[in-house]
Amino acid sequence: MWLLNSSIGKKLIMSISGLFLVLFLLFHMSMNLAAVFSEEAYNIICSLLGLNWYALLATLVLAAGFIIHIVYSIILTLENRKARGNDRYAVNVKPKQVEWASQNMLVLGFIVLGLLVLHGSQFWYKMMFAEIMGYHEVTLGSAVVSPQDGAAFINYYFSNIVNVILYLIWYVALWFHLTHGFWSAIHTIGWNNQIWFNRWKMISNILATVICLGFAFVTIAFYIKNL
Repeated sequence: MWLLNSSIGKKLIMSISGLFLVLFLLFHMSMNLAAVFSEEAYNIICSLLGLNWYALLATLVLAAGFIIHIVYSIILTLENRKARGNDRYAVNVKPKQVEWASQNMLVLGFIVLGLLVLHGSQFWYKMMFAEIMGYHEVTLGSAVVSPQDGAAFINYYFSNIVNVILYLIWYVALWFHLTHGFWSAIHTIGWNNQIWFNRWKMISNILATVICLGFAFVTIAFYIKNL
């Protein structure tokens, strides 16, 4: 099957899964922004996304999207390096037209993945997973809270400067990954031409900036709040 065996097919799968993850990031960022203006409203959202069949289904689909995107990213990177062979060592100066982000997508991806694991261990593991395991209370520092009290988790973790710095690093890596990744996905799908080439580049930069600034705003706002 060409979709699984050809280079173009693999790029298409990676692109579609990547665009799906961008939609999730937009939703997650919008959800987090609600916490800045109303912690009660944020907790209502958390309760709606708790231990429900649709939330569990969405989590499984999201996890599958991440796995597919990561696996195909690694496969394509290894295939590209194998195809170039020793030629990739022939010159030390990279072409000016090739972005830094495009040359380091795999590294950026692993940084994003590593901090995603941290995020999952701090939030998802103690919230949805705790509910799945039947826990109605979890320990958060010296306090005991409900797994659906999302505001308590944000206040706790974002009051720690180490966490704040790690998350800000995450957002920077995510910004670089998105600025190239979103445009590249659109290009692979074929929604591109001579006129829209630079337009999609600008849209990619704006989209990545909105998402990452939104996440950073929530992180910094709660850190300042808990000083």
